[in-house]
Amino acid sequence: MTDRRVYVFDEVARHDKRGDTWLIISGKVYDVSLFLDDHPGGDEALLAVTGKDATIDFDEQNHSEEARKMLVDYYIGDVDISTLPVEHEDTTEEAAASAGIQTFGGLVKILQFLIPLIILGLALALRQYKNKE
Repeated sequence: MTDRRVYVFDEVARHDKRGDTWLIISGKVYDVSLFLDDHPGGDEALLAVTGKDATIDFDEQNHSEEARKMLVDYYIGDVDISTLPVEHEDTTEEAAASAGIQTFGGLVKILQFLIPLIILGLALALRQYKNKE
């Protein structure tokens, strides 16, 4: 069995373009350069996550067991997890304002659903009222 190569994150991050496309999934490094044209979701899906930890993106797509087995063909080593960028929570006022905007966006979606229902209800009530006269 051969020794696995261990890459630092910055080295993986430099391979972020077509023809030189690496990504990280669950601590493993994959060179998916030759798979871009064959990816069922299109090459854009892979190019969007190259040169970074794509674990969450990969898992969110609910890939089949077959797709997970295919990763073996593109495996080139592991990433030194101590070199991965630390994601931290932003506690600034800007983050709070952004959260407020996201909440407002959710309200807009609810209103887009409720307003037509309210209008329909009012129209039916008005029709019922007119039929009684």
